[in-house]
Amino acid sequence: MQVANVNLPIQVTGRHVSVSEPMKAYAIKKVEGLHLDYPRIIEAQVVLDVQKYRHSAEVLLLCANHISIEASAETTDMYASIDQVMDKIARRMRKYKTRIMRQHRPRKGEVRHVEEQVFSLDGLDLADLDAEPSVVQTEKYPVKPMYVDEAILQLEMSNRQFVVFHNAKNDRINVVYRRKDNGVGVIEPVFS
Repeated sequence: MQVANVNLPIQVTGRHVSVSEPMKAYAIKKVEGLHLDYPRIIEAQVVLDVQKYRHSAEVLLLCANHISIEASAETTDMYASIDQVMDKIARRMRKYKTRIMRQHRPRKGEVRHVEEQVFSLDGLDLADLDAEPSVVQTEKYPVKPMYVDEAILQLEMSNRQFVVFHNAKNDRINVVYRRKDNGVGVIEPVFS
């Protein structure tokens, strides 16, 4: 799982104030420190504003899957405003992830019981069992570039048994699949 933002474009601008290098570095460090679990950040914009004794900071995160998260905070100190807005952004990111995970989590108490049926071999034609298998259905599956943790999240959010994806880290086609022990497996092809 990726735990740090890599080459994240962060734009720090000032409104009614010229942004000093230490202030800009502090804002960039805080945005880069956001945990990358979900949603994955594509671009970040930080706007710092000063009006008399009010110092405000606004952050807009453009994330994967067309998600945009924004927050603002206002205090009497610019660094405190940046800290508060980063706390708000982190809470909103966790809230969004929790909402997605709850929608796709199986509900407890909804277990269906199916009656067991036993069939005899008398009615089966054993000659059909030796026949060659044939393709019954063909399905086109879009292969998207993503990291392994994003593919695992896609697998958890869907009812499929596997997800085929283009691994952005090693530039190969990989497969993430559900295991019988409720774990997750990854297939990485090796060409010899």
